[in-house]
Amino acid sequence: MAIMSRFNSLLSTLLFVLPVAITALNPGFPYGEVKVRGVNLGGWLLTEPWITPSLFDKTGDDRIVDEYTFGQLQSREVALAALQQHWDTFITEADIAEIAAAGLNHIRVPIGYWAFESGYRSDEPYIPGQLPYLHKVIGWATNHNLKVIIDLHGAPGSQNGFDNSGERTDPPRWHSNPSNVQRTNAVIKEIAALFANDPTNIPIIAPLNEPAGFKDYNIVTTARQYWLDSYQSIRHPEGQPESRTVVLISDAFQHLGPWAGFMAGPTHENVAMDIHIYQVFSPEENARTDEQHIQHACGNAHELSTFHLWTIVGEWCPAPTDCARYLNGRGLGARYDGSFPHSYYIGNCAEKTGDVSNYSASYKEFLRKYWEAQVSTFEKGAGWIQWTWKVEEAHDWSYQSGVRNGWIPQNAGERLYPNICG
Repeated sequence: MAIMSRFNSLLSTLLFVLPVAITALNPGFPYGEVKVRGVNLGGWLLTEPWITPSLFDKTGDDRIVDEYTFGQLQSREVALAALQQHWDTFITEADIAEIAAAGLNHIRVPIGYWAFESGYRSDEPYIPGQLPYLHKVIGWATNHNLKVIIDLHGAPGSQNGFDNSGERTDPPRWHSNPSNVQRTNAVIKEIAALFANDPTNIPIIAPLNEPAGFKDYNIVTTARQYWLDSYQSIRHPEGQPESRTVVLISDAFQHLGPWAGFMAGPTHENVAMDIHIYQVFSPEENARTDEQHIQHACGNAHELSTFHLWTIVGEWCPAPTDCARYLNGRGLGARYDGSFPHSYYIGNCAEKTGDVSNYSASYKEFLRKYWEAQVSTFEKGAGWIQWTWKVEEAHDWSYQSGVRNGWIPQNAGERLYPNICG
């Protein structure tokens, strides 16, 4: 009887513990089984001049080219008032409802390190205040059954030198100062403490957007160690049980080959790869014909379908050119019309961007074909998140405008050209 009692006690313990062990690694969304179909809330909690040019034009100062200079080169009171007005109005629950109605299942929310207590420093010109809006959009997304990806888009010193990191600077300095990396790790620990215990609504945390490995390979080396450290911070938040949250690392502009086998199981679980696929940031890409753009999109299928991690194309666009005003930076031109340094004239930007009223029927037909070629290909991997939901001017980049004007379907699963990639 004593042996049987001990056996029953052990069995009872196993039955209690085992389900916890099994479910501990199950993410809050069935990645690899159901495709990610999502959109970025770009330009909201981390501003970009090309997404909301009016916010920057109203300053009257051409030197204000990013969020760093937005707080540095004008009255702090004026800057804060402008940003609060932007945060209050650019994205509302009506946007989230519209995103859900379009058949999407994820939103990716870019945010800078200065929004968090562990990242903000009073000797830097950044203006905090974004965090309550992050909490607010998570609530809206929960109301409309959308999953949230929290994306750390800007790190101290800038991980890529682009204005989308908060500071337009060359060279980027994130990787070259250990203090910058330490501060970023502290921010990720704070994010994990705040959100890693809610994997149902926030199934993914992305530790850093687009470290620019093509500018300096030391950035790749630093990022590799940072991904490992971030994994520990997110999956094993201090003082909390192991988290089911997925850690979404970036390919650092290296494509997938150099990352083969990196952070594979069983030593690492719930890791996904974020790869960004654009065809607008070189003269050669801008010069492609419509058919060449489609062929290049379709050509990504093998790489995406064979990588060892869940692979999400976390940024891409239907736009075939870099014509959007300020896309390459405030005060800089476009490669397509030859106004960007070291580029050449390919065509007239007036026909390729701006308000949808300027678009010909044939251009909108191409946008639909190109959109379908990309999403059909990206679903050979774990799915996609288009950049971006809303813009003031460049409607060729806007998911919202695409749905309203017909080159993006009312339901993300619909296809007019199901065999566009053959």
